[in-house]
Amino acid sequence: MIKYKIKSIIILSTFLVLLSSCGNNKKSLEVKEVEMLPDSIVELRADQLKLSDIKTGSIEMRSLSGTLKVNGIVAVAPQNFATVSAPLGGFVKSASLMPGQSVSKGQTLAMLENQEFIDIQQNYLDSKNKLEYAEAEFKRHSELYKDDVYSQKNLQQVTTEYKSLKTQVKALEQKLALIGINPATLNDDNITRSIAVVSPISGYVKAVNVNIGKFVSPSDVMFEIVNSNKLLLELTLFEKDADKVSNGQKIRFLINNETEQHEAIIYQTGKSINVDKTYKVYATVSGKCKNMIPGMYVNATIEAKSTQVTAVPSEAIVSFDDKDYIFVFKKNKEEGGKPFTEYRMIQIQKSVSDGGFTAISLPEGFDIKTAKVVVKGAYNLLSAKKNAGEMSC
Repeated sequence: MIKYKIKSIIILSTFLVLLSSCGNNKKSLEVKEVEMLPDSIVELRADQLKLSDIKTGSIEMRSLSGTLKVNGIVAVAPQNFATVSAPLGGFVKSASLMPGQSVSKGQTLAMLENQEFIDIQQNYLDSKNKLEYAEAEFKRHSELYKDDVYSQKNLQQVTTEYKSLKTQVKALEQKLALIGINPATLNDDNITRSIAVVSPISGYVKAVNVNIGKFVSPSDVMFEIVNSNKLLLELTLFEKDADKVSNGQKIRFLINNETEQHEAIIYQTGKSINVDKTYKVYATVSGKCKNMIPGMYVNATIEAKSTQVTAVPSEAIVSFDDKDYIFVFKKNKEEGGKPFTEYRMIQIQKSVSDGGFTAISLPEGFDIKTAKVVVKGAYNLLSAKKNAGEMSC
């Protein structure tokens, strides 16, 4: 029993000592108040503000063009590309051109032989002779009819024969012109079994599909001629970009692995959308590009149309967690007798850039007239936010 009493006295004494000690250190247990800032707020002391070199400006309305990156091919207009065939066919008598050779308009590409050429010339000369006789008879009978010597029936018969032969001669003249023979110079002494196939345009030979002795039909393509002095670009754009291009806009493009940029001007935009949701834009190449060949692949940049948009200097925009932000001045304040400046972080959507400025979309209700945007030192503010523990006072 005495042992238990001694233990109770010891426990009670210990409790009183602890209670007395706690009372003496009451002041040391007081909680210090700390200001909790919202996630979108960054605050800097005056000395930190000076080191960060922060400068503010206004959100502006600017005309920004921007660019579109597109792909396409080098092409030629229909009038600068010729497919050469033989209207009546025939056997190739001679052909000496190779792909890549330059040709002039009217230059002979090949010589063809065909029995039908002879027949057409013979029929023309025969019909022409008959027409001369029929014309003389028509005139004679017309005079006799006036003098009541010849009947109207006989005059009608002669007139019909004369007109029929006249039509036949005209048709044969067109056939001769079609195969390259001048009817005005054709006579009994210069009938030929060969005709020349000539180039309809100047340019270079892209393809040769004939050889000596080969028979070609009217539907066979003998040669392909390209005028490379007037090349154009055929570019493919997505439908979402249809409102960003128009006639007269400039294009800069590269071909092959060249580093030299070439220029072109849009002259025609597509008026319909293809099944793959794309449409075509055509541009004429400015100047001469000696290494360009139709069919080449092209990487091009289109200077998009200028529009009035809300814009800030590009360095005012910072990226954080795959989102874009700007900082705006909120207020100046004092804490503990020390000056501080607060900035608010605003999420935006950026668009085209041009001349050091970037178009942005702002949250609904944002007042662009009164807002002071950080145009210099924005990344220093972003660092302050990321390292809030080190930057806090």
